[in-house]
Amino acid sequence: MVRRCSVTFKPFRIFVVGIGFFSLCFLMTSLGGQFTAKRLGDSPFTMRTEVMGVVESRGVLRKISDMLEVIMKRIDSLSRLDNASDSRRLEELSSAINRIQPAGLVERIQAIAQNVSNMAVRVEQILQNSMAAGRAVRDGTTGQCEVPRDPRYPDCSSKVEWMRSRWTSDPCYAFYGVDGSDCSFLVYLSEVEWFCPPLPWRNHTTSPTLRKSSSKRQAAFRTDLVSLLEQVGTGKESLSFMKRRIRRLAAQWATAAQRLDSKLYHRWREQKKILVHVGFLTEESGDVFSPKVLKGGPLGEMVQWADILTALYVLGHNLKISVSVKELQGFLGVPPGRGSCPLTGPLPFDLIYTDYHGLQQMKQHMGLSLKKYKCHIRVIDTFGTEPAYNHEEYATLHGYRTNWGYWNLNSRQYMTMFPHTPDNSFMGFVSEELNSTEKHNIQLNKVRNMAVVYGKEVSMWKGKERFLQILHRYMEVHGTVYYETQRPPEVPAFVKNHGLLPQHELQTLLRKAKLFIGFGFPYEGPAPLEAIANGCVFLQPRFHPPHSSLNHEFFRGKPTSREVSSQHPYAEQYIGPPHVITVDFNNSEEFETAVKEIMRTQVEPFLPYEYTCEGMLERVHAYIQHQDFCSPETPFPAANGSQAWQGNSFVPLPNSTLLGWAANASAPPCWPPLSALRLLVSDEGQSCVDACRGVGLVCEPAFFHFINNKQALVRLEVQCEAVESEMNHIFPAFSVQRRECGLQKEPLLFSCAGRNPKYRRVCPCRDFRQEQVALCRDCL
Repeated sequence: MVRRCSVTFKPFRIFVVGIGFFSLCFLMTSLGGQFTAKRLGDSPFTMRTEVMGVVESRGVLRKISDMLEVIMKRIDSLSRLDNASDSRRLEELSSAINRIQPAGLVERIQAIAQNVSNMAVRVEQILQNSMAAGRAVRDGTTGQCEVPRDPRYPDCSSKVEWMRSRWTSDPCYAFYGVDGSDCSFLVYLSEVEWFCPPLPWRNHTTSPTLRKSSSKRQAAFRTDLVSLLEQVGTGKESLSFMKRRIRRLAAQWATAAQRLDSKLYHRWREQKKILVHVGFLTEESGDVFSPKVLKGGPLGEMVQWADILTALYVLGHNLKISVSVKELQGFLGVPPGRGSCPLTGPLPFDLIYTDYHGLQQMKQHMGLSLKKYKCHIRVIDTFGTEPAYNHEEYATLHGYRTNWGYWNLNSRQYMTMFPHTPDNSFMGFVSEELNSTEKHNIQLNKVRNMAVVYGKEVSMWKGKERFLQILHRYMEVHGTVYYETQRPPEVPAFVKNHGLLPQHELQTLLRKAKLFIGFGFPYEGPAPLEAIANGCVFLQPRFHPPHSSLNHEFFRGKPTSREVSSQHPYAEQYIGPPHVITVDFNNSEEFETAVKEIMRTQVEPFLPYEYTCEGMLERVHAYIQHQDFCSPETPFPAANGSQAWQGNSFVPLPNSTLLGWAANASAPPCWPPLSALRLLVSDEGQSCVDACRGVGLVCEPAFFHFINNKQALVRLEVQCEAVESEMNHIFPAFSVQRRECGLQKEPLLFSCAGRNPKYRRVCPCRDFRQEQVALCRDCL
């Protein structure tokens, strides 16, 4: 039987805290003075050095020692507890303090401070054990709990064993009441985590955590961005850059909000609670971008993040912004410790936008809560993540494992800068939109023989002398290369280098220039779209062979097998001539012909709708209102199922060889709507990305769920001698030679990008809105 302890602990805790505070003050005073006495004015404690000498310091040291003796007497009074393990801990603590015999003054102060800290931790553990014993008496137990054997919780025993040996590895376990007893392990594993069954002697009438309010609030469009600018914060040059961009485009965002509100007929929209954690700007990730903002470093990521923040805010959502791990922990409700335990309550956000750095930080600090709440996460991912790299087990077994990817998310949770990976969602950014008067003035003031080179860093100019010499024969060449003191020798003397320009000065330069030329790097940045929007023709190199993770260092290690055919594939494929000219820069004649043709061509400023403020608001609104990765999907049919749902789901489309979804066919809810589905078969070795693009459509991964069945194969007149179901990122597909058909066993591996030379893919395509490829015609 456990005896209830009559000692009152609260005053004793206050006593320990008081002594710790007094010791800290003394250490800051004496040590600060000793270490900074030679550099007067460097420390706020320097004045203390002049007042307190060695003799006085030793006097205070004696006082601290006396106080420690008082503490030991108080601990001795605790040693009368019946709990033998607690007594042993107190004896160990006492002997540890008695062994302190530092040789010097500073060493002794440091030793005392360390032991005061250690003593506070040990005493806290003793108090927790004693209180746990009291709770056990009140709960009607003796502190000895039997580990349940429940087949519904097969990991319970192994988790208890793990806790027995490792519960002190993270203070978060003590925060949740774990004290080293089996009872506390079982309470934690059944109520905080979910590996053990609920304990019958525990009170289960009230939930340990508050549920999120079910009340919904309306999202109203915002046009005043002052509050957003305050939330973005200060202290980093990257944040200053983002705020300047938000201010510059504020009027365009306001106009776009009014247009979209009218387009949506002022319909009711639910306000979401959204956390934006910009992981790559945190000190913990290294923040290599901020120091380079004013030195020609890459700005594309900051451009996109500034626009994401503005779009979410203008759409009227409840926004929180984090650029440090400490802020992230506070917003999420991370318990104190090293990140092994779940959050202290339900996730307080509907959506979390972050990047790969932020995702890794969340993994380190959210414990099992990351797995529980990962469906709420959206990952901003510039170059895209394909399903084969995203599925951890499959990537490891089949050679797709990289330093990124392998998070087992729905592939549409990754959001890209350009619509190059249909498996992902296209987030994008915005470029400044010109009115008709501005467009007219630009055309009047264009200098037909003026070219601007795309490249702020010196390294981008190396080995480009031949192109520049040809260009110089016809045009005046301008550059915006960053340098500190001396002009870089890599930039030829005939180039008029303006140095690194502020955004508004760069816009002015582009409005005068006829040509904006890229030399192959950087890939897929925002600058070419800005140049085209200001009336420039973009001239870029074609890559032979296309660059990819298989043959180019820049893409090696990225979670994609995408082949990049030019410096800016979006500009090549979605804009094209006369605004975009793509040629082989290794062919001097072809290059020279292109330059002469550009000088003769008249082009108007052009900006695709999807890169306007209104286009981005429309797209992000649709994602927020319709994308749901947390609701469980209705199980898709088994491999040998003859039908997916009742009725004939696939019907021929008029004047087409494609199949569509029958209007009277029943199916679970889906977004995009199934009315947009167009079903076809690819050529051998062709991906669904290319197959759909070849008929003017786009692959839609959300539709794989509905075509991964035998009925689709029958309606496509595919001859199958056998139908197998397995984990393979090219399935559903079939082999013509072997007459073998394969259906997908793992939904996370549904892939538009997958290809295999021996297989033809079964591809779900859809239509899309003009200049808004992310949305189908009926998606709004």
